[in-house]
Amino acid sequence: MGALEASALGQAMRQSLYLYPVVETVHIVGLALLFGSIAVLDLRLLGVGRAMPVTRLSRHVLPWTLGSFVLIVPSGLAMFIAHATDFIAHPLFAVKLGLILAAIVNAGIFHSTAMRSVAGWDVQAAPPAAARVAGGLSLVLWAAVIACGRFLAYL
Repeated sequence: MGALEASALGQAMRQSLYLYPVVETVHIVGLALLFGSIAVLDLRLLGVGRAMPVTRLSRHVLPWTLGSFVLIVPSGLAMFIAHATDFIAHPLFAVKLGLILAAIVNAGIFHSTAMRSVAGWDVQAAPPAAARVAGGLSLVLWAAVIACGRFLAYL
């Protein structure tokens, strides 16, 4: 971890007056795009706004969800590199990574199972229990990821 922190990027992130705050801002904007796009679909899966077809909403928000990772991943890695030793040593960092993995697995399971039957519940019908569980779990998992990140900022 020391080598990462000693790298040019690690040193610049710690020594520059503006670099870390700019990178952190990019990360937060990416998180807002991620959570916002996911929350809209998850709320629909929970039954809010049944007049909006799930397929149409999904096609609209999924590019924003995926695009948010273009901001989140590099900025998150840059912040990690700046303080790798501290993050690795903190149990909350492992919890955050585990929550991210759980959220991604949840999305994968949803898209490979409940979403396949969307034609039967796309508009006006109540989403099946599996879709509602996936939506609710997604909201909780991503909110927990964000909370862990905010707690880690104050190590």
